[in-house]
Amino acid sequence: MGSGMMSILGGSILALFVAGYIAQNRLPAPVPRIVGIDLGTTFSCIGVYHAGTGRVEILADNDGYEIIPSVVARHRNGTWLVGRSAVAQAKHNAKNTFYDAKRFIGKSYASLNRTDTSHRYQFVVEANATTGSPHFVVESETEAIDPERVGALIVATLKKTAESRLKVSVTKAVMSVPAEFDEKQRNATIRAAKLAGLDVVRLINEPTAAALAYGLHNKTGVSTVMVVDLGGGTLDVSLLSVQGGMFVTMAMAGNNRLGGQDFNQRLVDHVIATAGDVSDPDRLQKLYQGVEKAKLELTDNQWALINIDDFPTMNITREQFESINADLFLKVLDPVRRVLDVVKGTADDVDEVVLVGGSTRVPRIRALIRDFFGGMEPNVGVNPDLAVTTGVALQAGIIGGAWPLQVSAIERRNRNIEKIHLE
Repeated sequence: MGSGMMSILGGSILALFVAGYIAQNRLPAPVPRIVGIDLGTTFSCIGVYHAGTGRVEILADNDGYEIIPSVVARHRNGTWLVGRSAVAQAKHNAKNTFYDAKRFIGKSYASLNRTDTSHRYQFVVEANATTGSPHFVVESETEAIDPERVGALIVATLKKTAESRLKVSVTKAVMSVPAEFDEKQRNATIRAAKLAGLDVVRLINEPTAAALAYGLHNKTGVSTVMVVDLGGGTLDVSLLSVQGGMFVTMAMAGNNRLGGQDFNQRLVDHVIATAGDVSDPDRLQKLYQGVEKAKLELTDNQWALINIDDFPTMNITREQFESINADLFLKVLDPVRRVLDVVKGTADDVDEVVLVGGSTRVPRIRALIRDFFGGMEPNVGVNPDLAVTTGVALQAGIIGGAWPLQVSAIERRNRNIEKIHLE
């Protein structure tokens, strides 16, 4: 090939690069078509990655909420309620209000601790005669609803939010799942999305998503990262080895009976012990709402008022809240110690601690974790409620070819690794 032809070819390639650069910087960015979804045990949300700016947006519903409760309910009129509307009527319709579906999805009924399940939930869990999987009985009706369908109703609500905000049809998603989920649970999650009209192009582990949200894949060298995920009802701790886009899960431990709901219940019991028994469902629901509000206020303040109709106004100090929950807060460190024991490591071997889940906002919990790691401040730069969604939205953008492009996550697990469940 002659030098003239080489010059023309080189010039053409350069022109293409220049044209691409100009297009990226001057032309309107395409509307995101792949969304990121965190279908959580207690709360769920949806986000997108915007090409050009590299910004992740968590999409709020028409009422301005970025997060919806993972709750559905069968109304007396036969319709299904999802999210806050389901929670609002829960005390009056407890047997037809279904939550924690993520704990059941992809499992067999035979594998459940049925005594524990019957005490933990007000709705009835039975075996599907055809599949052997658990499903939830709808009171006064001949039908039942399985965990996948509950998940589908939640995902469909998030999909509707995305389509309302983006003004386009949304058909594809990246979704997060617990690192411990086996193939059946992962496939069940994909089926739930399918029922909602979404094609799942990738599942990503929740700890990996959180690490992506914090940009830990951009660090040079190998980092040992501990992800502490404390939500409304569960605690999950994962130890990751991170190098570029490679995320290796080294150990997992957790407590499926520890979270913000347990901290609230301790405070509710304290109020009842002071103010007297509460049997009326309306009063009890108001009490739970007041306690949740007080807990959030105590994150930033030393005291909070519980001021509810028909209740004496009560002043709760942060010190009281910490005392009431002292033993529960200490339990947060149990799986932290356990994952380090599994890899025969110490706190000094951990380069970074990432906090995920709304309950990690509790100052005492942050202090316990900081002290355990010898004064190393945990990474809280990303909203803990939204960290997983941020990570899956980033992955959705990468898969969708949005620019500026980043490293796609590659996940691995140590051989034979299983999550250790603690109580």
